[in-house]
This record gives sequence, C-alpha cells and structure tokens, in this order.
Amino acid sequence: QVQLVESGGGLVQAGGSLRLSCAASGRTFRDYAMGWFRQAPGKEREFVAAISWSGSSTYYTGSVKGRFTISRDDAKNTVYLQMNSLKPEDTAVYYCAADKTRTDTAQPMAYTTRNIDYWGQGTQVTVSS
Repeated sequence: QVQLVESGGGLVQAGGSLRLSCAASGRTFRDYAMGWFRQAPGKEREFVAAISWSGSSTYYTGSVKGRFTISRDDAKNTVYLQMNSLKPEDTAVYYCAADKTRTDTAQPMAYTTRNIDYWGQGTQVTVSS
C-alpha cells in the first residue's frame, strides 16, 4: 500500500513559480513511475508530466514543456513538480500518481491510466492574471 500526499499548491500571479511536492509512504516508492495530472473546473483530468521509476526518463504534455520540471528523490520518497512561468490556464487541482509500469520510460502515463495504482488527494493551484 502506498499513500500519496501532495503539498505546495497556492495562489500565484501569472509569471510566478510554485513547486509541488508529493510525499509517498511505503518502501516500494522506487518501484513506481510517478506522474502529475491536473483537473480544471468543468474539465476532465489531464496528464501533465511523468518520470520513470529510475528517473532517467521524463515526459511532459506540450503545454507545459519548457516551463515545468518533474524530478524525484527516492531517499525522501518524494516527487516534485517545479512550475515556472505560470499562466492562468494552469489553474487546476494537481494530483500525483504512482504507476506500476516497469519499462524505464515515462511516456506511457501520458496515454493510459490503467497502470496507475495510487492517486493523491490533490492540491489546488490558482494562477491570477
């Protein structure tokens, strides 16, 4: 069993930065690819970024590429999402996820959620214009 707890959300002006953290319980954190998703009001949940279990592979949705960076610290059982140059359209609840895919690539999480075993409860990010 893995529990995921996100933190770091808040209110920021457009152009600003935030760093989200997702702390995982359990000793098997390093076995999972980790990802970030977001859901804006009235919209479906969408993929944002993912990192493979080894950390060697990352993948981003096009709208955040070059602005967001995903990273992981296995010693701290934590995955991060550094968000720079934030835009009002980045406003959403952000969720982290643990994916059991064992191939060392982050890309699958962008196209399917069937291998996601665990979700966090979400953290709100609001970007004002």
